[in-house]
Amino acid sequence: MAAVICGSLAFDTIMTFEGRFSEQILPDQLHILNVSFLVPALRRDFGGCAGNIAYSLKALGGTPLPMATVGNDGGEYLDRLKQLGISAEFVRQVNDTYTAQAMIMTDRDNNQITAFHPGAMMQAHITAIQPRSDIKLGIISPDGRDAMLQHAQQFKAAGIPFVFDPGQGLPMFDGKELANFVDQASWVTVNDYEGKMLSERTGWSSADISRRVQGLVVTLGAEGCEVWIDGEKTIVPPVKAAAVVDPTGCGDAWRGALLFGLEQGWSLARCAELGNRVGSLKIASRGPQNYSLAGVA
Repeated sequence: MAAVICGSLAFDTIMTFEGRFSEQILPDQLHILNVSFLVPALRRDFGGCAGNIAYSLKALGGTPLPMATVGNDGGEYLDRLKQLGISAEFVRQVNDTYTAQAMIMTDRDNNQITAFHPGAMMQAHITAIQPRSDIKLGIISPDGRDAMLQHAQQFKAAGIPFVFDPGQGLPMFDGKELANFVDQASWVTVNDYEGKMLSERTGWSSADISRRVQGLVVTLGAEGCEVWIDGEKTIVPPVKAAAVVDPTGCGDAWRGALLFGLEQGWSLARCAELGNRVGSLKIASRGPQNYSLAGVA
């Protein structure tokens, strides 16, 4: 069975700053902020939430169906999906814009500063979700605003259970819109910062949100996860990474594992355990799609 992955396909330009951002930014001078970071290491990777999640799910043995848009420079990414054996039937190419681009700078403490150009992603709503016998579930990950709103409605109308994981797209929505996403979704996943923002905007605590869906997961980075079901919290411990090399794409690797577990009918806690394992493997590799999951699932 397949999973529709709504989100971005993007090219990531990843830079490494060998110092600490905190040592370069003066708190009392933020009103005239003007900083420059020397980045000796730079590389360009395939990225975007839909691409990264699809990579993780495929590596685990699942069947991802990314639903996204690329620009006139997206042929290279389409070739990449073909090489990985990932279907591009729901990927549309838009010729009057560029593929989404992320410029990501990481310091020695793994803090990140990101600039993101959405490009073709802003037209992701041109592809609609339809019911299909082989599609078991889906996910709404960061994408164009219209696409996130419309795809959630379409999943619900098609009777396809889905994960709402707004990620960095969460600030685009007000409390009423976020509440509507939650009430349409089957599962909600956020990191701890996003979880606080979601609670603040909806007026619902984590326990409240978990009573409105089949389950809520709050990821805590190196501290593991909180799994909330029907108002009750379970802590899923972290998996120690062999090395901390690059955090870019760790959340997406975790999402792919979540979808794989849900496809198998696992409990949410077991899905989160696999997510923590996959995240620990990904952080030990550079780039969001360069790690191996052979024998993990």
